[in-house]
Amino acid sequence: MKLQTCLLLPVAVLATTLALPGAETATNSIQLVPAGKRGATMQYPSFGSVERLNPQMDKLVPKGATLEKLAEGFKWSEGPVWLGDRLVFSDVPANIVYQWQPLGGLSVFLQPSGFTGAAGRNGESGSNGLGRDAQGKLLLCQHGDRRVARLNARGQFESVAEFYKWYRFNSPNDLAVKRNGDIYFTDPPYGLEKGADDSKRELPFYGVFRVNPKGIVTLLTNELTRPNGIAFSPDEKTLYVANSDPLKPLWMAYPVLPDGTLGAGRVFFDAAKLAQERKGGCDGLKVDKAGNLFATGPGGILVISPQGQHLGTIMTGVPTANCAWGGDGKTLYITANHWLCRITTSTQGKP
Repeated sequence: MKLQTCLLLPVAVLATTLALPGAETATNSIQLVPAGKRGATMQYPSFGSVERLNPQMDKLVPKGATLEKLAEGFKWSEGPVWLGDRLVFSDVPANIVYQWQPLGGLSVFLQPSGFTGAAGRNGESGSNGLGRDAQGKLLLCQHGDRRVARLNARGQFESVAEFYKWYRFNSPNDLAVKRNGDIYFTDPPYGLEKGADDSKRELPFYGVFRVNPKGIVTLLTNELTRPNGIAFSPDEKTLYVANSDPLKPLWMAYPVLPDGTLGAGRVFFDAAKLAQERKGGCDGLKVDKAGNLFATGPGGILVISPQGQHLGTIMTGVPTANCAWGGDGKTLYITANHWLCRITTSTQGKP
């Protein structure tokens, strides 16, 4: 098992200009809540809107709910997951995992997050999708190191999956953890320095994989051109996978067979028409306890029923990467382009 030490900074202070969210600062500077303003009464700027295409949407996102911008200035925010009492999320190009706490504000949690090599590296080198294993430990899809890793109690990365038949992965992107401990993950080329044309690429396809607690890696499907976001239905009988190819933007649904492999997939929702009108591709997604998908796509967060009906969209106005419930399971945190945002939901998701 490969171990690599990272810098674990649960209470680190960011070396950037502090400013209220929404205030004017230098380009690409991270905007934080000043210490004197932190607390439960802090008001964050609201933006965006909620598109309601079906009355069922009102039962999932309450009328009057607004998006709140918690922080901004990230290069590309991604992969949020609730970790105990805090939200952690990736800034992929910056090679950093940040943490945000309701009473503590924003700080660096991990640096480096996805590329631990000594030499410099271009491209999207940091961690992307994050998750928790069956024991609650942080899992990271590491673009630069081209693996799925676990953060142990000593602040070290342990490789969970790095090879398929001794071929290195392209750049693991997002993951979903089954209750039995199996980790399902996607492997598009986005983290390779030259993408699909990178000479260091070893696999001739982009796959959806599973790694079990014994470390055995199984290829589940290689039919998607850009597999990306991934999530299970509440009963774990269906696996949803986003295809982020702009030429074929859609979500697939695969039956999960008793042995953990996948049956024949079907198109669950085709976003091609929406993609012609709105910004953003099919990226990360989560499923609430009732089986509704909250899937980042054209326009923001598409809310799609288990039957594949588009109920509405949480409109961020910018390309949106991922989302995750936190706290009591009724606060949906959203990583949207350079921002970290949240919105209150009536439905619940697993934090």
